Amino acid sequence: MENEMMNLIQSEITARKNLMGEIEDELQNYIYTACVIAIEAINHNKKIILFGNGNNAVNARYIAAKLIGGNDIDKRGLPAICLDTTISNEEDRVFDRQIEALAKEGDMLIGISKSGNSKNVLRALSLGKHMGCRTVGLSGYEGGAMSEFCDVNIIVPSDDISYIFEAHIIIGNTIVCALKDSLSL
Repeated sequence: MENEMMNLIQSEITARKNLMGEIEDELQNYIYTACVIAIEAINHNKKIILFGNGNNAVNARYIAAKLIGGNDIDKRGLPAICLDTTISNEEDRVFDRQIEALAKEGDMLIGISKSGNSKNVLRALSLGKHMGCRTVGLSGYEGGAMSEFCDVNIIVPSDDISYIFEAHIIIGNTIVCALKDSLSL
């Protein structure tokens, strides 16, 4: 049993190392573009609005919290908000109603959907783009329909849900670090 467990542990670690290599090799330019969009938004006194369903909402909340303060209590918080998934009884409109109320031209929207096909995320990105917001997607699989509504869609090259969620956190942390570094926070 010990050998089986050690093999499983090694296999999981190797799979994540491989995913990190793919992120570095395939997604670096897309992440750079998202970082530039974030820097431009903050430099123009705009905000970053994040949203997603289920576990994607958890990732959106985590990234928003890192932008607002995270562990850097002595540093200035950045204007970020995570949209609430309980604001409307109309599931398809849960995010676009909040975009209507909160987003302004030049804000950055980050929609998170592992499949890239969540209807309410797509609706919100579409509305935001129409309003003049910059739109970024975090997705997996093949990226789904999200690319149509995003200035950049960062597609994690995996169909394993746990890898996609983990990669989204790493990508989000990278955007936060790049943004805070560029602002010397």
